[in-house]
Amino acid sequence: MSASPSHTSGRIDARFRIEREAFTLDVALDLPGSGISALFGPSGCGKTTTLRALAGLERTPAGHLHMKGEVWQDAATFVPTHRRPLGYVFQEASLFDHLDVRGNVEFGMKRVPAAGRRVPLEQAVELLGIPHLMDRKPQTLSGGERQRVGIARALATSPRLLLLDEPLSALDAQRKAEVLPYLEKLHAELDIPMVYVSHALDEVARLADHLVLMDAGRVVASGDTQAMLTRLDLPLAHGDTASAIVEGRVMAHDAADHLTQVGFAGGSLLLTSTTARATGDAVRLRIQARDVSLTLQPQQDTSILNILPATVAGVEDDSPGQRMVALDVSGVRILARVTQRSAQTLALAPGQRVFAQIKGVAVLG
Repeated sequence: MSASPSHTSGRIDARFRIEREAFTLDVALDLPGSGISALFGPSGCGKTTTLRALAGLERTPAGHLHMKGEVWQDAATFVPTHRRPLGYVFQEASLFDHLDVRGNVEFGMKRVPAAGRRVPLEQAVELLGIPHLMDRKPQTLSGGERQRVGIARALATSPRLLLLDEPLSALDAQRKAEVLPYLEKLHAELDIPMVYVSHALDEVARLADHLVLMDAGRVVASGDTQAMLTRLDLPLAHGDTASAIVEGRVMAHDAADHLTQVGFAGGSLLLTSTTARATGDAVRLRIQARDVSLTLQPQQDTSILNILPATVAGVEDDSPGQRMVALDVSGVRILARVTQRSAQTLALAPGQRVFAQIKGVAVLG
C-alpha cells in the first residue's frame, strides 16, 4: 500500500459519496487514529452505510480512505475488504453454530498470517472475559455472551481498525450493562482505533472520545465528545437526554456510605458507588442536564452533596417552558435544564455567577 500525504499520517481521513434512489450519502471524515470515534444520529441517517464504506463493502468510485498513512482507497487504489486489516462487529454476533466458542475465535485468528498477529488469542479471550465459555456452543450462550465472543473473534484478526455497528442494540438493558464494561476495557488497554455506530446517546457519552453527528447522509458536526455534547447550537445539548461528561480521578472511597469522591479540573464530585475504585484511577462521569439545579447562593442544610461554583456560558430555549443553560465550572462545561420561569426569576444570562447543585445519586459513573 502506498503512503498517504503527511497531513493524514496518524489519522483516518475519508470521503464517501453514495447516491441511491431515495438517499444520498455525502460525508467527509477526519478521525483520530486512536480511541473510539462514534458515528451518532437518527436511524436512516447513513451511519451504517458509512461504516460499510470504511470496510470496503460499499464501493464509492469518487471516494478516498487514508488509514494512518496508508491508502486504502483513492482514484487509483481500492483495497478489497478481505485485504483490509480490520475487524467488523455487527448488531448481532453471526457465530458459526457448528463450532464451539474456541473454534469461532480461532477462525478470526486464522485469517491472519502468523507474522501479522499482534493480538494473541489469549489476550482477546481475557479482555472479553470469556475463558469459561471456550468449550460452549453458540446456541447455549446469552445475547451478551454471544456479542462478547463476536468482539473477541474480531480482535483475534489483529485489526488496525475495529468497526462496531450498533453492537448493543439487540441486547436488553441487563445484557447491555454486561457488555459495556468490556468495551471500556478494550478502549483502555488496546491501541486499536474504533469506529462505533450508535443512536443511543448514553453509549456514546460513556465510550466515545470523538463524536461525529450525522443527519440525512451528511456530517452536521464533528469533534471532541465532551465539547460536542454541551454545544447549545447542536441538538445533542437539548431534550431529556442532554448530558455532559466530566473526566476525573478517584480521590477517595467511603465503603460504609458507598460514596466515591472524584477530583476533576473544576473541583470534586461525590457519587454513590458500590464498587471501590483505587485512588488515582481515571473515571468518566456523566451528568444529565435534568439533574442539575441552580441557585444564586450556596445552600446550607441540604441533602445535595455536590454544590459547584459556576459561570453561565449560554442560555437557549429547550422544549416548551424550559431553558438549557451551559455552565463553565473552572473550564469544564456542564448543562442544566431549568424551567423558563426559573431562568427568568434568577435572571440567568451569560457571565452570571451561580452554583450548580447535583445529587450524588444522579452522577453516573
